[in-house]
Amino acid sequence: MPSAAPDALFPAIEPYAHSFLPEQDGHSVYFEQCGNPTGLPMLFVHGGPGSGAMPRHRQFFDPRSTRVILWDQRGCGRSRAEQPLAHNTTAHLIADMERIRAALSLEAWWVVGGSWGAGLALAYASAHPQRCLGLVLRGTFLGRAADIRWFFQDAAQLLPDAWWALARHVPSAQRGDMAAYVVEQVLHGEAAHALALAKAWSAWEGALTDRRASLPPSAGAGSDATLLAKYRLQSHYLAAQCFFPPQGALAGCASLGDVPVALLHGRLDWICRPQSAWDVQQALPGSRLQWVDQAGHSPYEPTMAAALVGAIAHAAQHGDFRTWGQPVPAADGG
Repeated sequence: MPSAAPDALFPAIEPYAHSFLPEQDGHSVYFEQCGNPTGLPMLFVHGGPGSGAMPRHRQFFDPRSTRVILWDQRGCGRSRAEQPLAHNTTAHLIADMERIRAALSLEAWWVVGGSWGAGLALAYASAHPQRCLGLVLRGTFLGRAADIRWFFQDAAQLLPDAWWALARHVPSAQRGDMAAYVVEQVLHGEAAHALALAKAWSAWEGALTDRRASLPPSAGAGSDATLLAKYRLQSHYLAAQCFFPPQGALAGCASLGDVPVALLHGRLDWICRPQSAWDVQQALPGSRLQWVDQAGHSPYEPTMAAALVGAIAHAAQHGDFRTWGQPVPAADGG
């Protein structure tokens, strides 16, 4: 991930307000507001699960015209919990999003998310379509068994040497289902082994993001405790297929109706398969899809950053995506 923000991003800004939701189930959920207090409300949903909202996420939005709300999902970032995995499911996160909306007295808002955040945004919109002015979804992760298997297993064909750096921590008899072993051991294994797996998992994720074999996490990745907490939370979700039915975040798409939906996906995304964006578009006939050439999974690659900023700006200016991206391909009538 580049150290400098791409030119497409807006200048760094600070929140004009931040707060916590009242404690519920042992969780105090952090949220903040940036940009224009009277602007178009847009909620940013971070990825992971467990990654937390970052200052650079604010820079995808024009602070002159948008009221940007960012939050840290249960168990991560600035949100607080003595038992971060307890009372922590997709349904809890969706309920927290509604609590934030109600706390801000908003009738409806735009929802923007990437990776896991895109899948969660889609699930939220499926549960509360009347509260969504529209969705902007980048590099969507749908949480299906095939999506999880791709990351831990099938993507090995792209970078076999980098994958081996993870696989070597797994007994040979367990390598046929890497996800099951890694998730179980990160959650419940001996501490040193769980940490070794978390570090290897992080390095594998970085290799797929960069599309090249990469070094183990640097000091910039945070402390061992922070790293392990992130991947324990992620394991908690992956062990339950993100608390989705077998269809993943696609399950409730029929309820979206005419909610405007923009999909952006890097042609070279090796973490969340482009097939996922295609599947969402097929499930949402009114959605529009933009393939981003020379972009992988990171939102900070120049072509993806420009595309994401452009989609958000289009949403703010037009309120829909009828003149943006590609429509669902017409069926062959022959």
